[in-house]
Amino acid sequence: MPRGHVERVVIDGQEHHHKLGVWLSNAKTRRDKLTAEQLDALRKLGMEWA
Repeated sequence: MPRGHVERVVIDGQEHHHKLGVWLSNAKTRRDKLTAEQLDALRKLGMEWA
């Protein structure tokens, strides 16, 4: 996904925008600082780099 991707989420009728592309890029860049549990969760979501 591109770094500029923004995901729109509606919670209790309120719209929120999350910079998912930035988050994913940061997580990938900093993967050596993630815990084993976090990496496992990312792998289960299909992130092959985790």
